[in-house]
Amino acid sequence: MLLDASTLLLVTVILTFMVGSLFLLSWSQARHVHALAIWGVAHITGAMASALLSLRGMIPDWVSIGVANGVMIGAYGLIWTGTRAFEGRRARFVPIAVAIALWGTSCLVPAFFASVPARVMLASSLAGGFCLLAAREIWRARAEPLVSRYPGVALLLIYTFAYWIRVPLALVAPPQTKPNPLQTPWLTILCLAGMLFTLAIAFVFMSLTKERAERLQRLAADTDALTGILSRRAFVARAETALGEGGTFTLLLFDLDHFKRINDRHGHAVGDGVLVGFCHTVSALLPGSAIFGRMGGEEFACLLRGLTPEEALTKAEFLRRAVARIAVPELPHLAIGVSIGLAVPEEGSAAVASGRRLDALLSRADAALYQAKRNGRGRTEPAPHPLLRVA
Repeated sequence: MLLDASTLLLVTVILTFMVGSLFLLSWSQARHVHALAIWGVAHITGAMASALLSLRGMIPDWVSIGVANGVMIGAYGLIWTGTRAFEGRRARFVPIAVAIALWGTSCLVPAFFASVPARVMLASSLAGGFCLLAAREIWRARAEPLVSRYPGVALLLIYTFAYWIRVPLALVAPPQTKPNPLQTPWLTILCLAGMLFTLAIAFVFMSLTKERAERLQRLAADTDALTGILSRRAFVARAETALGEGGTFTLLLFDLDHFKRINDRHGHAVGDGVLVGFCHTVSALLPGSAIFGRMGGEEFACLLRGLTPEEALTKAEFLRRAVARIAVPELPHLAIGVSIGLAVPEEGSAAVASGRRLDALLSRADAALYQAKRNGRGRTEPAPHPLLRVA
């Protein structure tokens, strides 16, 4: 099957313009994602460059070669700066302008402009460099778990290689431009690769945007809006998963003492601040494996893993004393206290479903918390268990 480069160029122009328009349409529906707008402009710019290239022989060479390749280099630069914007970094346009200026200045040198290998080497180096920088931006942010991140990096690296391999090839097998510069294997391969890259990178970028939006929605649903810790639903789900994995667990149930009195005396703004301060204090002192969430109002729960009952009781007392030391200089009469109920799974409960184990733990910890309040508040009370002793 013969592939006509002129036809491929025309298809590339149409395809790239449609992809750019799709990016801009997506941006119009999600204006906060500035990367979509930059990627849209990048692809429309690439379509313009391809259109100028397809007019080779019908328009002056300085336009179909000099301007067209400069515009194409700018398009790849915009893809790079779009990835920066996507990862929350400042978009940078100066390096793009420098690359375009380098190309334009070089084209003003007659010896350079007349040398096809020299033009191929410089244009390929600049375009491939921007692809490599874009891959680097996506890779640097890999701490954010997005599935499409790794295919995106791989795709950009492959395209970097596709451009940079042209540098040595331009020396050993320079492209032929006669009799028709549009009918060369080089251009045919480049057009086909460009079409495939346009489709693939559009799919990856759209997938990245969709995955981030879904992740932010999940985080919002799993996070308590006021305190920033796990919501009740998220705590229950993660605690059940942890219990199903097996191991040693202890459940702590916290309730802030006289919280209604704090709200009535100091106002709800101070009450909210007390909740936030309590969560920040406890979160900072918990081990990384702990699961900590807000059950509702001023009641919180924490599932500790890998501690003996005695160690868990000591940890609970340490947390209670740390909370009691919270002070607000502007409110010298504000006293913050917490009561803690503590429970460990009963013997023989390992075979019970994790959901039922958690329900049983919550029930026993709640009973211990109630006992702590009856005994005067501001104390840690363990649920009855042969291995636990009251502190």
